[in-house]
Amino acid sequence: MKKYAILAILFVGLLILPASVYCQQWQDLVEQIGTGDINWTKGVVQAKGIGVPPEQYYGKPQARPLALRAAKLDAMRNLLEVTKGVRINSTTIVKDFAVTSDIIMSQVEGMVKGAQVVHQEYMSDGTVEVTIQMSLMGGFAQLILPVEIKQVESITPVPPVQKEPLPTVAKPEASEPKLVPEVFTGMVIDARGINARPAMAPKILNENGEEVYGSAYVSREFAVQQGMSGYAKDLTAAQSNQRVTNSPLTVKGLRTEGHGRSDIIISNADASKLRSASEHLSFLKKCRVMIVVD
Repeated sequence: MKKYAILAILFVGLLILPASVYCQQWQDLVEQIGTGDINWTKGVVQAKGIGVPPEQYYGKPQARPLALRAAKLDAMRNLLEVTKGVRINSTTIVKDFAVTSDIIMSQVEGMVKGAQVVHQEYMSDGTVEVTIQMSLMGGFAQLILPVEIKQVESITPVPPVQKEPLPTVAKPEASEPKLVPEVFTGMVIDARGINARPAMAPKILNENGEEVYGSAYVSREFAVQQGMSGYAKDLTAAQSNQRVTNSPLTVKGLRTEGHGRSDIIISNADASKLRSASEHLSFLKKCRVMIVVD
């Protein structure tokens, strides 16, 4: 009887595992471009390539290596096209940025050539399909992120101004408790329903058009390592993401601005909450921001 119980548990476990993996993939924000995609949640670009061995090598030992090489080259070409479509900000994609400099374009091409093979499949007819992947973080982010993103030093609280002591005044027996602004550990922007689009350097603005979060608020070190913001499709997943830790401020996006629809407007009331404590500047500097889009 115990044997059947163990088998039943194993069977259920096998069913749950793929379901959980599928659920995670479903929550990822993935933008399809041609034969590849940008996974904004994981911060990677992927593309597939197909290779066919030369006809004269069918059935020979060289057929598979030649097909694999052709598939990798095809995947690199496709990955380069996907990478060119990565949105830098609300007005610029990588393709626009790269055409301004041959050096930048050659560096992007070099990074694509160094992409990692994450899957390869051999077909019965000798065809090989390869999937390659490249991170948007690290060297790519260092190259692509706006130059105005500087290394920000640690934020030092401003000491209180020393004033002359005032005469002692008798206080009433009961006084109103002093309101202490709530301290948040990150920010989650719910941008669903406003056709917002992900980008490597998004901006959050208040209703007056004043920047609340953007290039001027972050340290380049954190922006390069993990991106200026994380992206998700599910609000609960974003709020529980380690990036924003345990007490994030959740605000609603009212609308977008810019051709690329990557700049998000929030209410003046929500924007003022961010300015209510110096600790908030610290989490903005560390890019502890999640954006939820459809």
